[in-house]
Amino acid sequence: MKVASLVDQLEYNDSRPTIQVLMETETGKEIRIAFKEGHVMKEHKTPFPIVVEIFEGAIDFGVNGKIHHLKKGDLIALEGGVPHDLMATKTSTVRLSLNKLDSAKRVEDVVSKS
Repeated sequence: MKVASLVDQLEYNDSRPTIQVLMETETGKEIRIAFKEGHVMKEHKTPFPIVVEIFEGAIDFGVNGKIHHLKKGDLIALEGGVPHDLMATKTSTVRLSLNKLDSAKRVEDVVSKS
């Protein structure tokens, strides 16, 4: 059994989103991304399917040139290889579910280049 929290030890960076791996299981990884309003993750792709949950706040989630206005409680799933970008329209906490074969380092690299 593993236990994690989306709200405990939540930290925000002034200049870019903050990434924290909350848990890793046999099948996947759960990552928390903390955005301050205005933070951006530039367009990128993942090699594997992902699920994104807006736990708190609001995010503009761009997919193939279309913006999806996601708010607290919304989920979006993408197949691998789909270009997407994110912009926080409010201070937000996002849960990212990754495939076991994907890496948190890849997500950190996206943030560092945004």
